[in-house]
Amino acid sequence: MKEERILAIDYGLKRVGIAITDPLKMFASPLITLKNDDRFWINLLKLFSDYEVCEVVLGYPLRENGEKSHITDDVIEFKNELEKKISQQVVFVDERYSSSIAKERVIASVVSKKKRRDKGIIDKNAAAVILEEYLREKLL
Repeated sequence: MKEERILAIDYGLKRVGIAITDPLKMFASPLITLKNDDRFWINLLKLFSDYEVCEVVLGYPLRENGEKSHITDDVIEFKNELEKKISQQVVFVDERYSSSIAKERVIASVVSKKKRRDKGIIDKNAAAVILEEYLREKLL
């Protein structure tokens, strides 16, 4: 039996947060934060085979009022590029509050103030928040 999982992406120009579900697709866990550099695609696509990814959830950045943010067009461009490289469906999920929720979680769970300042921890936790939102919506 294949142990397929759903992968979530919190895309950023410098860092890309990644979260993954368990094989039953019930729980979301922060996985890794990748640098958005010349090795990015190699590192990202390796995760697809390592985790038997069956579906991709991508955070769609909007301002609080629902308008596009400064990075929305970059995320759309990333989605188009990703869809050329993979066979899985890519679904947008509103990520308006994911970073602030992720920051609160990191503050609550990471004791070291130095580690809390690591933006990579927030990025992968933001991806987990996006994935949790998607899983919740699927259950409704």
